[in-house]
Formats: sequence, C-alpha cells, structure tokens
Amino acid sequence: MFRGRAKIVSLIVSANLAIFALWFSASMGYMDPEFLERNFLVSWTALADGRWWTLLTSAFSHILTFHIFLNMYALMGFGPIIEGTLGSMRFLRFYLLASIVSSATHAIVSAKLVGNPDLPALGASGAVSGVILLFSLLYPKQKILIMGFIPVPAFFGSILIIGLDLWGLWAQAGGGGLPIGHGAHLGGAFTGALYYLFILRPQIRRNLAARSAYEELGVPVAFTHEEPHSEGRREHHDPDRDRQ
Repeated sequence: MFRGRAKIVSLIVSANLAIFALWFSASMGYMDPEFLERNFLVSWTALADGRWWTLLTSAFSHILTFHIFLNMYALMGFGPIIEGTLGSMRFLRFYLLASIVSSATHAIVSAKLVGNPDLPALGASGAVSGVILLFSLLYPKQKILIMGFIPVPAFFGSILIIGLDLWGLWAQAGGGGLPIGHGAHLGGAFTGALYYLFILRPQIRRNLAARSAYEELGVPVAFTHEEPHSEGRREHHDPDRDRQ
C-alpha cells in the first residue's frame, strides 16, 4: 500500500548495495580490505579502540550475496509498511536507532556473554528485526510467512523468532551455536518493542481518544496513515535471517 512512498527504504537498500560493492571490489583486489574491516565491522574491541562509527556503518555492510539478499528482501517487504505508517523521516530515525542499538548489543553480548570481544559483526538484520517487531506490534493479526511459506499471525511469528534467537544466543554462550548475530537481532527487536510501547502506543491511544471525542460531536475525522491493528489480510515474507 505504501510502496510508492517508501523513499527511505529505497535509500537504505541503495546504501547497502553500495557498501556491498565496496566489499566485492576488495575481494577482487581493487581496494584495501583493511579499510573496510576497520570501518565497516563492529566489535567490542573496535568500540574500545574508539571506532564508534562502526555502530552504524556495520549495519549497512554485507560481504555475502545471500546475506544481503535476505536482509534487503525482508526490509523491502516490511519497511514500506512501517515507513508509510510512521512517515519517512520518523522511519529513518527509528531505523538508525535500531541499527545502533543492535550493533551495541552484539558488541556487549560477544564480550560479556560469549567471551570473545574481538568477534566482528556486520549486516542489516538487527535493524530489520526492529522493523519486523514493530510491524508485529502495530499489526499483530496480519499474516507473515515464516521461512517464506508458513503463514502465522505477525505477533506469534515475532515471538517465535525471538525465542529462536534466545536459544541461539544461549548456545553461543556455551561455546556452540551458529555464526549468527543473535545478540544483534535481539537488540533490534528490543528497540522495536520499546519504540512501540513508549512512543507509538501512547500516540495511538491519544488519536483514538480524539477520534471518539470528535465523533461524539458529530465531526468527521480522517487519519493520514493506515490505522494499526486493522483486520485486513496482508502477507509478508520473513526469510531466514543470516548473520547479524
């Protein structure tokens, strides 16, 4: 519904593709990979060395084609809906916040829980997790497709994904698990939950109260964005997330 107005989503995808092209150029020997490693990978060590910008730049960084495809596919599925609901600039602020928090969460978890402060991370899926969680809270009864083909209510699907990330993080803390940024996913989801609870939900309640008051006075009211928690059916793909 909002795809034609998803300017910020388009810019984010373009930025990710541009940085992916830099990594590809480095793999082909056209540029120094050390520059990208120092400036587009986040870790506790990188932050301790003063490279705070990697909290943001790493969230736009991908090395593997499959990795960027999954993240951008999910972003293009959910992002236009949230951008249309919040408005472009508000969506941009939320996305950048989720990016920074998810990167910070990875750094803290890898150093304090996993015991590897040098463990680097990259990828947009922490921020994308925040977008998906926010979608599930705004539109909890809408259908999403887990693994691309299993339809479930958005809220249930998000709880399932969070559970898998918690399980994966527990396995990593015990020395096992897969090379996936579970901490970053959880940090992004946490950002989405807090944004909804403390910013969006109070606003929704105020809007509903204002609508009721105007309707009692017989004054027609029109809202500029789609009303959250609507019952209409909309299916979205949530592909398996890779790395951060």
